[in-house]
Amino acid sequence: MKIEILAVGTEILMGDIVNTNAQYIAKRLADVGLGIYYQSVVGDNAERMKKAYEIAFNRVDLVIVTGGLGPTKDDLTKEIAADYFNKKLVLDEEAYNYIKEFFLYRNICMTNNNKKQAYFPEGAVILKNNNGTAPGCIIEEEGKILILLPGPPREMIPMLEQQVLPYLSKYQEGVLKSKVLRICGIGESTMEEKIQDIIENQNNPTIAPYAKDGEVTLRITAKASTLREAEDLILPIEEKIGRRLEGYIYGEGETSLEEVIGDLLIKNQLTIATAESCTGGLLSSRLINVPGISSVFMEGVTTYSNASKVQLLKVKDTTLKRYGAVSKETAKEMAIGVAQLGNADIGLSITGIAGPTGGTEEKPVGLIYIGLTIEGKVRVKELFFKGDRQRVRQYAVVQALCWLHRELNNRK
Repeated sequence: MKIEILAVGTEILMGDIVNTNAQYIAKRLADVGLGIYYQSVVGDNAERMKKAYEIAFNRVDLVIVTGGLGPTKDDLTKEIAADYFNKKLVLDEEAYNYIKEFFLYRNICMTNNNKKQAYFPEGAVILKNNNGTAPGCIIEEEGKILILLPGPPREMIPMLEQQVLPYLSKYQEGVLKSKVLRICGIGESTMEEKIQDIIENQNNPTIAPYAKDGEVTLRITAKASTLREAEDLILPIEEKIGRRLEGYIYGEGETSLEEVIGDLLIKNQLTIATAESCTGGLLSSRLINVPGISSVFMEGVTTYSNASKVQLLKVKDTTLKRYGAVSKETAKEMAIGVAQLGNADIGLSITGIAGPTGGTEEKPVGLIYIGLTIEGKVRVKELFFKGDRQRVRQYAVVQALCWLHRELNNRK
């Protein structure tokens, strides 16, 4: 079965909000072995919406629509669906009673336009909405299926999980299983080079690399009759990739880099303190995302000015005058100083030029120094990143965390 996801809403089309519904629906349908062929977005315009239905049904069997089920005049999803299938809109008494009770229970006056939400194309299967006033529906006509879901994710997700997925189970063609490997410390092109032959010879499972914010993920997806068969197809490919990328794979699934690091720190009872200049707290913020990190995270300081580097971290005046705030010497003293300040086993520092101004020929924008001391052993890494100010700062933090992760693994 070929499926298309169609999002309705001018606010999505214009970029005012992100279409997270399509991402969620696509992922959940893939989980149960149903394939998404297209995704599209259309504004709140009757003529263009009808055209979007025509285009979709010319290329797929099932269209899942989100949005446009509200009470206002520009909420036209059901109306256009009824017109497309040449069906009348009829009042569903059960849905109407639920909407009235919804307002009554909350002691809110129900306006006349809310009654509009209880009208559906004749013969439609009604999908209850236990989290709002916009029920969904399913229309089947001449081998085509249209599923209408509300736009707010807190309403759409329960409806999809509890009613739509069970309804679609009869159309499942086997099982799709994915395994996501999370990778850092290596660029996407270098990583791909290391596993190029595996990618070129892929069939089932398939391998898809994605790069985002200084990290890389590999999604290995297998299709089989059962979940166990799919897992058995994935395992040898995963092991082969693991050997090629040893030392760069830090986790699986939705695991974050900071979660893995936090787990290593807590298990090994290693305390850490961080000192940041150009990243302004982004590094400590990532670490503080981890529940329970307070047992090992001792200190996080932003020493943006030279004076604060001297006062808080005891960076020498002579170091700053001779080498500058952006230097391996300063990064080293920052790491040592913050470890001493926090009485921590590990000190991790970042200093650099994030731009867009402040660079020189000798020290260009994008130059970053990361200092790391673990139980008295100190090292500094020089890096260079291209991009705007935010990109440089984010990449500096990711690389600092990647380096820390590798060092913790090596120590172990």
